[in-house]
Amino acid sequence: MNFSFGRATTEVNRQQIKQVKEWIYQCLNIDEEISISLSQLQCTEPDCPPIETVISIMKNPVQQYKIHKKIADIEYSDISILVGNS
Repeated sequence: MNFSFGRATTEVNRQQIKQVKEWIYQCLNIDEEISISLSQLQCTEPDCPPIETVISIMKNPVQQYKIHKKIADIEYSDISILVGNS
């Protein structure tokens, strides 16, 4: 038997990350002095989306949002929806 174990990797370029962060700053009206963290997570649990992006806004307390897409697939409309959910 030949088994191949590996981790599924998804490349996200810096420009995509920068663009998503710019949209977050704009849509959520966040001061540019506040840091934003984007984490792309893979889930293997039942009923869990295969990939999700967690957005952490480093305020006190930290605000978190989840988008059930890869960072590379996030669009402006995905971020603008967060305004209604905040």
